[in-house]
Amino acid sequence: MSRRVDQPATHARMQDVAKRASVSAMTVSRALRDPSQVSEKTRRRITRAIRDVGYVPNELAGGLRTLNRTKLVAAIVPSVRNSLFAATSQGMSDALRAHGINLMLGDSHYSPDEETNLVTAFLAQRPCGIILHDAVRSSHTRKLLRKASIPIVEVGDLTRRPLDMAVSYSNFAAAQAMTRHLLARGYRRIAFASLPPAITARSAARLRGYQAALREARRHADPALIIGVESGFASGAEALVRLVAAGADAIFFAGDVLAVGAALECQRRGWSVPERVALASFDDHEIAAQVTPALTALRIPRYEIGRRAAELILERHNGVKHRKPVVIDMGFEIVARAST
Repeated sequence: MSRRVDQPATHARMQDVAKRASVSAMTVSRALRDPSQVSEKTRRRITRAIRDVGYVPNELAGGLRTLNRTKLVAAIVPSVRNSLFAATSQGMSDALRAHGINLMLGDSHYSPDEETNLVTAFLAQRPCGIILHDAVRSSHTRKLLRKASIPIVEVGDLTRRPLDMAVSYSNFAAAQAMTRHLLARGYRRIAFASLPPAITARSAARLRGYQAALREARRHADPALIIGVESGFASGAEALVRLVAAGADAIFFAGDVLAVGAALECQRRGWSVPERVALASFDDHEIAAQVTPALTALRIPRYEIGRRAAELILERHNGVKHRKPVVIDMGFEIVARAST
């Protein structure tokens, strides 16, 4: 049975924490304001109680307290250094700014702990919505978000069971489609290079899509042709050399930066693309079309995803009720170029 996402939740109060920790509300307040004023044993009890009841300190308390939410929407991305997330953030910002709402941006560094810290800090600012790029892995963080009673939009993958709403594309389907494209072009030793699947669920979904396409074609997924790498041009170059040595005739890079690094390394070594090895990429950033040869890539509508996510929050803010979790598939497109 689906959860009704527009019903208000009861916010945990300081008194709830005090009762759980068997201390006074004043002691809780003191511990939050200046932990040195209470004993370590008491601090530990209060910290456990805060987690148990899902309490979020209100940093807007006092003269700025209001029954209304602030005109802020919070967004958490895995890395502000990655220009792909910049496109999604720009879409959010443009849609929100037109309605007088500002965007707060946090960088989780692909860390579940940092994600929890950011969610806690942002919820303390009482935003009118929150947008998450990666699926929330921490059960404590999921509990905090559910108790917040604000619109929540996930944009990293097309999950069918979002916390509240999801606007994205299927990483699985996109990787499967690109692998099918390479198979249709006649390549048989197709390699796959991405960030390690343990770092992000998106990488794991792309790997599964690649493997599913090979199974469809009754092709063996050779473990030597599947590698996890760090981000960066140099990592793409290193992956290229390793995978060609392992016998790859085509390489599907789950990111433009990796693929561009590989293309530049092919130029340095005098390896013809796609004759020596075909290259395919994910995201279709502007640079993918500028290298020689231009890269075949999966085009993801990242700006539109960000804009639509913000629009859903605005709709909810304006009283639109969603009785079932909202899942919007923004799709993707394979842009075939000379590299395959």
